[in-house]
Amino acid sequence: MKLVRTLLLVFICAAGLQAQDIHFSQFYMSPLNLNPAMTGVMNCNSRISLNYRNQWASVLGSDAFRTYNISYDQKIPVGRYDYFGVGGTFWGDRAGQADFATTTGKVSLSYSKKMGGGRKYGNYLVVGAEGGVAQRSLNFLALRWGTQHDGLGGFNPDAVSGEDFNRDQFLFADMAAGLLWFMVFDENNSLYLGGAFHHLNRADQSFNEDAEDLLYSRYTIHGGGEFMVGQRFGLVPGVIVMTQGPSFQINAGTSLKFLLNGGRNSSTQSFQVGLWSRVSNRVESGVLNDAIIGSARFDYNNFSLGFSYDLNVSPLKGATNNNGGFELALQYKICGQQRRGVYCPTF
Repeated sequence: MKLVRTLLLVFICAAGLQAQDIHFSQFYMSPLNLNPAMTGVMNCNSRISLNYRNQWASVLGSDAFRTYNISYDQKIPVGRYDYFGVGGTFWGDRAGQADFATTTGKVSLSYSKKMGGGRKYGNYLVVGAEGGVAQRSLNFLALRWGTQHDGLGGFNPDAVSGEDFNRDQFLFADMAAGLLWFMVFDENNSLYLGGAFHHLNRADQSFNEDAEDLLYSRYTIHGGGEFMVGQRFGLVPGVIVMTQGPSFQINAGTSLKFLLNGGRNSSTQSFQVGLWSRVSNRVESGVLNDAIIGSARFDYNNFSLGFSYDLNVSPLKGATNNNGGFELALQYKICGQQRRGVYCPTF
């Protein structure tokens, strides 16, 4: 088991050093990280979102991957039907024994243009952009290299690793842009489709100032909707497809939504349970089903609480005992007076 855990740690560190982006299983509860065009797209005036993810704790213990996010955005009416959106997000990610960490702060803007419809229905096209600064850091003293093992199970930290690093942290600028189209049929039925282009500027990610390692751009396509099929019951499907360099990932599934306190058209309380699947690729060796995700969400007036758990079904399940990661998501909307009717789907 020690050998398995060591190999898993090496795998995780190698994946991290390729600087893949963070991801949340509850991507729909982290709108500004999903697509800058989601900024301000809500039926209330402003929104606060909090997310936390813990992964690989069953193997790495206190060195598990930890990701947190906080964001704020609001919409500003323009003319009769359109809106500006403005927001900011701050997130951090720390991975493995070497404390490979990323900290990011960004500001995002969007503009929503109504393309057609009436007061209680319609469709919009949204364009968004974001920019900010990020920092990456790494504790090189905690890294172990093959040349430092004696072949008998021992480790000599004073042995020459053969690796050349001359900076353990650096700052870089980061920019993204996105589009979103959505259609609202009524207060309980909607459909949306979006796409985003992250890391437009492809910043240098090398820990060696004498070498260059450009961050891969990430392309995202996402979609979903909400469809009531009865007085108290509905479906909330969703999908996200991401590609970044040689890697790609697909999350897809659906939640069952149950309206509480009176049913359709009279309730701001609901409960959701969902089942999702995450599919990814092993570089140059095919596609695998990485995890099965169970989710639950409770909405009470302007407050939403979400929980999900990833059940690992990849070849790493021997080391993880099928454990993956859990997530918590909190969202609070500040509505005030709403005088313009239905604007967007409920994300």
